Amino acid sequence: MVSRSKVNFIISLQKKKIREEEKLYVIEGDKLVKEFLAAGVSVRTLVAKPEFLNSLPLFQKQGIGEIIPASYDDLKKISSLKTPHNALAVIQMPEIKMYPSDLKSGLTVALDFVQDPGNLGTIIRAAAWFGIGNIYCSGDCVDVYNPKVIQASMGAILHVNVFYTDLRKLFETAAELKVKVFGALIEGESIYSHKLENNGIILLGNESKGISEELLPYITDRIMIPKLSNAQSGIDSLNVSMAASVILSEFTRSKGRLN
Repeated sequence: MVSRSKVNFIISLQKKKIREEEKLYVIEGDKLVKEFLAAGVSVRTLVAKPEFLNSLPLFQKQGIGEIIPASYDDLKKISSLKTPHNALAVIQMPEIKMYPSDLKSGLTVALDFVQDPGNLGTIIRAAAWFGIGNIYCSGDCVDVYNPKVIQASMGAILHVNVFYTDLRKLFETAAELKVKVFGALIEGESIYSHKLENNGIILLGNESKGISEELLPYITDRIMIPKLSNAQSGIDSLNVSMAASVILSEFTRSKGRLN
């Protein structure tokens, strides 16, 4: 049984302020929890049905700070989902540092004011798929440890570093290092004809407003995904996470990065 104080504490981690104060966040789902355990991530607390706990190898259990057997009703009280899974874990936030030199070591992604948790989670998943290890977010982007972001990333958060920073300063550093900034804009050149590179920053903007005016001067290459449909309504743009997947795929294809 989960104590009332533990229930209240886990629920409180749904708030960004509390997550930042405690340096903890929550993940949910059998598959996700097992992936985190297999990766050796520091698990502070695991709340799960007995059958889930019994499925774990002993060495993984020994690395967990606290294990609490729980019923469906217990999990329902602490879950952020309408239908809880068999397991929920409280995870220690990793300590990661930004190194400007990383901008020269391949492709990175920068996100300007991306607000939807599902979009950020999907972009993280796409970045992991295409081997991109760093994403730089403006300070007003949705929190990477928002439960909906974690769910949408489907474990990809284990393979991608997400930093929150002043994008103007980041792009000033990029300019000093002679690293290009590829901005996704409506009036850009088609990604299918533009010269793409193995190195650079791919900048994606807000779901409805696009890239902020203040960031436009830092863009060295304006790119876009051409619309091939003749439809005049209903599909005036691509979702930002869809656009990210298409752009990352084309960068990969154009430079022969596929094995």
